[in-house]
Amino acid sequence: MRKKIIFFFIVISVNIIFSQQKQFTVKFTQSEFEIDGVLNELAWTEAESVGHFNQYFPSDSILANKQTDIKMLFNDNTLFIGIKLYTDGRDFVIPSLKRDFRAGGNDNISLLFDTFNDGTNAFLFGMNPLGVMREALISGGGSDLRGFNTTWDVKWTGEAAIFDDYYSLEIAIPLTSLKFKDGTTKFRFNSYRFNTSENEQSTSAVVPQNQLIFNLAFMDDMVFEKPLGKSKAPIAIIPYVNLLSSEDYVNDISETKLKVGGDVKVAVGNGMNLDITVNPDFSNVEVDNLVTNLTRFEIGLPERRQFFIDNSDLFADFGDSRSANPFFSRRIGIAKDIDDNNIENEIIGGVRLSGKLNEDWRLGFLSMQTEKDEANEIPSNNNTVFVLQKKMFSRSNLSFLFINRETFGDNDFLVDGDRFNRVVGIDYNLATSDNTWQGKFFTHHSFGEKNIGNDLSLGGNINYNSRLYRFGVQGLYVGDDFRSDLGFIRRTDIINLKSDLERLFWPNSSIINKHSIKLSPSFVWRPELDYQNTDYDIEAEWEAEFKNTAQLNSQIKNQYVFLTDSFDPTHTDGALELPGDIGYHFTQYAISFRSDRRKMLSYSFKPSFGSFFNGNIYSIEGQIDFRLQPRFSTTFKAEFNKISLPDPYPSASIWNVTQNFDITFSKSLFWSTIFQFSSQDENLGINTRLQWRFAPLSDLFIVYNDNYYTDRFSPVNRSINLKFSYWLNM
Repeated sequence: MRKKIIFFFIVISVNIIFSQQKQFTVKFTQSEFEIDGVLNELAWTEAESVGHFNQYFPSDSILANKQTDIKMLFNDNTLFIGIKLYTDGRDFVIPSLKRDFRAGGNDNISLLFDTFNDGTNAFLFGMNPLGVMREALISGGGSDLRGFNTTWDVKWTGEAAIFDDYYSLEIAIPLTSLKFKDGTTKFRFNSYRFNTSENEQSTSAVVPQNQLIFNLAFMDDMVFEKPLGKSKAPIAIIPYVNLLSSEDYVNDISETKLKVGGDVKVAVGNGMNLDITVNPDFSNVEVDNLVTNLTRFEIGLPERRQFFIDNSDLFADFGDSRSANPFFSRRIGIAKDIDDNNIENEIIGGVRLSGKLNEDWRLGFLSMQTEKDEANEIPSNNNTVFVLQKKMFSRSNLSFLFINRETFGDNDFLVDGDRFNRVVGIDYNLATSDNTWQGKFFTHHSFGEKNIGNDLSLGGNINYNSRLYRFGVQGLYVGDDFRSDLGFIRRTDIINLKSDLERLFWPNSSIINKHSIKLSPSFVWRPELDYQNTDYDIEAEWEAEFKNTAQLNSQIKNQYVFLTDSFDPTHTDGALELPGDIGYHFTQYAISFRSDRRKMLSYSFKPSFGSFFNGNIYSIEGQIDFRLQPRFSTTFKAEFNKISLPDPYPSASIWNVTQNFDITFSKSLFWSTIFQFSSQDENLGINTRLQWRFAPLSDLFIVYNDNYYTDRFSPVNRSINLKFSYWLNM
């Protein structure tokens, strides 16, 4: 009994220590630094240490076994950071030398700066033991992976040095690369370290394991010895030249053309950015992954174009991101041709003004003009979005949205109702100070040339997250006439109610770190069909996370779909579709496993089987990752779906296969190649890209694309791009 009491008081004392928010001082310096990774400047001995990292994995209630020591200094122009990361040797896990690496499965550290102290947005800078850099923007409070964007780029420098029992990093971040209030004296700060080779994850501020490691609710205070002045950010001009040679074998068109354009970046005060683009070119953007679609609905793919990334959460986080998002930036620059195929619609130019007006207000304005394509009956469109966001309480906000898509010029081919589309809306995003409660509530109204009436989209959700329980409930209504031409609206005329209930277990085990059971029911009603229940989906799953980072999951899903229209789930050309006005019940079972990603060879697989509409389905997904660090890595992904429907309906065997190769010759020269095969799209695609970053944020790209029909293995189109871009500070 006495031992239990002593243990109880030890636990309480440790929790009290860990729950205290740390504060450290960043001293002003006039010293000169050579950014070489070796912390041998005298000024580092005078800097205050952050220290006392706390373990996040495999436990979150003790100090880290391998400690990390962070020191910071600043002058009028630059924030200097020196870090010592203690280890048991030099056997690091470093899969690649490529910039913007994934933190998982690597040895690395990431630094988070919440410069406006709002718990909602932050800048991230990260490095590994070889000095490979990454940066990211964190939005939405860091409460889910959608708010983690590594496409963002900014100028900063850093180097690493490796010693017997630690490695050190030396970093210099120009204050102009950060946005903050003029005269500020404090940032909120956290850092998280992946000591992958020794299977430990740790953080500067205490973060419980039931929260994401980069959640912005859990941060310390870094206080500057004197107020930061107004950062005088230079005007950046980023011109590009692109030489393109292409051949369209379907239409027998060959062309070679020279394209010139560029971007301009202007800092407006300490918190706003003005971005201008003229004749933008996105030929260097990584290709989208081919996706097998067995549903009746469109699949959304993430935005990869750099111009749309900065402050993207201001524009993109409205409504329901999965089913009713009123603004989806990928709509800009894409249009339907006369055969209803998606084609590129050239962007003439655009502007974006976005950022912080002050600690409580954020502003976003985006306007892009697209080119007229008379041959495909596509008019020139102006696409404008205006957003105003007000901080509420500690980490919540209220946002107003206005979207306008409007045609220009006389276009006889336009049908009535297509000349403009507008959406106005209000969203309230809830996040408590400790992130235990999260939620969203929104209402959006669309306008067109013909206003019919059922043009509302509204919904809300509330989620609870504790160490033992997670619970969420969500409701969504999308009127039959709601329309957002610049949005991602999966379907209209629905009322959708769904919930999630999860129980987490933290066993005292040397093998399993945690496991959980989860139940997720979802129901859809159609108001225009007298509120008929047309869909339901009830899913139960068990998931385990192991001490060695492997994961195991099993699930059972029972579904009901009432087809209002005929539908072919195999998407076979000319096949007889399943009849509409009939309901289908089916149940599927799945199990998945992901191995230890720290290994040179790792893998995952997911077999599933069960009934599917009026037939059966068997599916298997798999992935193999192999690396010869740090120069070479490859990933092989395969998905196979065998759908068996009774005669006279079609059956199909659908393959989707992807092979990636990444070779990093150095920290500035990268070669990546991807082969993609999709039997559903009848396409074999090859994309290979050589990138040389010859100066900060300045690149030379050589990009080759080749596509073939798979049914007769004949070429569809082929192109080669030579693109040169250079970042100039004026």
